[in-house]
Amino acid sequence: MAETLQGVRKRWGAVLATWCLAVAAAAQGLTCIAPGGEWPDSKGEHINAHGGGVLWHEGTYYWYGENRPARGFTTEVGVEVYSSTDLVNWTDRGVALAVSAGPGSPIERGCIMERPKVVYNRSTGKFVMLFHLELKGQGYAAARVGFAVSDTPVGPFRFIRSLRPNAGKWPDGFSRRDIRRAKKLKEADYKEWWTPQWRKAIAEGLLLARDVPGGQMSRDMTVFVDDDGKAYHIYSSEENLTLHLAELTDDYLDYTGKYVRIAPGGQNEAPVLFKRNGVYWLITSGCTGWRPNEARMFRAESLWGPWEQLPTPFEGADAATSFHSQGTYMFKVEGTADGWVFMADRWMPDSLRYSPYVWLPVVFGADGVPVLRWADSWSPAMFPAGASGR
Repeated sequence: MAETLQGVRKRWGAVLATWCLAVAAAAQGLTCIAPGGEWPDSKGEHINAHGGGVLWHEGTYYWYGENRPARGFTTEVGVEVYSSTDLVNWTDRGVALAVSAGPGSPIERGCIMERPKVVYNRSTGKFVMLFHLELKGQGYAAARVGFAVSDTPVGPFRFIRSLRPNAGKWPDGFSRRDIRRAKKLKEADYKEWWTPQWRKAIAEGLLLARDVPGGQMSRDMTVFVDDDGKAYHIYSSEENLTLHLAELTDDYLDYTGKYVRIAPGGQNEAPVLFKRNGVYWLITSGCTGWRPNEARMFRAESLWGPWEQLPTPFEGADAATSFHSQGTYMFKVEGTADGWVFMADRWMPDSLRYSPYVWLPVVFGADGVPVLRWADSWSPAMFPAGASGR
C-alpha cells in the first residue's frame, strides 16, 4: 500500500495542485484538500469545526467540531456539523448541540466545549456525542466529559449530563497493594514537579488516588468503537499527565468501571486512536498550550495494553512540530482498500475561528507503522477502491 500511495501521489502531484485552485463561484466544486489553507464550505465560509471528528453514515460523511469565535476562547454557539459525500466539499448543517441560553446549565453559553466526537450505536439506533466540557467561569478546573444524544446525525442533540469518569473506581490491573500504596501518597509531599521522586509518585497513583472519590479528570479526548461494537473513551487525565482508556456501557452513555492508564506521567493530550489489521495505534501530542510540538505514537495488540511507545509518525521538514498542527481524529475512507485520513488543527489562538485544518493521507511502512508526510494538496480519489472495514 505504501508504494501504491506514493506512486499515485508522485504521478498526480502537479495535477492535484492545479485542480485545487479551480474553485467555482460559490466555493463549489473543490476537487482537492489543501492542508493548512483556507477550507471554504458550500457558502464560501471557512469551515468552523475544530478539534473534531468524522462519522460516516448511510453514504454521507458528517464532520463535527467546535464552533469557535473569531475572538476569545469560550463556547458561544456549540458544536457545528457539516456533511459531505466526497470529503472535499462540505455543507454546513447547522448547530448539532447548542449551548444553553439560560444560566445554571453545565453547557451555559460561555462554557468551554472541546473535541466533540459522535459515534453511532447500532443497538439503540442513537447518535451519541461525547465532548470535553469546562464549566463557565472556572477556566479548565472542572475537567469533565459531556454526553448528548440524537435520533439523527445532524441533531439537534439533547444534552444528558456531565461528569468525571469512573468515580470510586480503580484502574484495571491495580492490585490491593497498589491501591494501599497510592492512598498513602500526599500531594503536599511533592510540591516540586518533575523530580525523580515526583515522577515515581505519579506513576504509582498520586493524582489518580486523589481523584478516585469524585471521578477522574477528563480533558482532551476521543471516542473509539471497536469491531465488536464496544465503545471506549480515551482522555487526558491526572492534570494532563496520564491518558485513561475507559470502556463505555452498551448504550455509550456511561462507564462500565473498567479502565486503564496509558503512559503515566508522560504528559500526553489530543489522543487519536484507530485500529488497522488487528493492531491498535494511538497518536498524541505533548502539552504545550496552543503551540505545536512533536507528536508521540503508541502501539498495542490489546486496548488494555501493554502499550509500546514508538517515534513520531511525522516525517520530513517541520516533523518536530507535527507540521505546525495537533491531531484530533483518524478515519478510514469508505469503499477504499486501505485509505486512511489523519485530521489535525493548526491552532491560531488570536482567532480560533479561522484556524486551518491539516488533513493528510496516511502511508503505512514496515510492520504497518503509520507515516505522515506533508502534501500541498491531495484528493481522497487517490485511494484504490476496496472493501470497507478496518
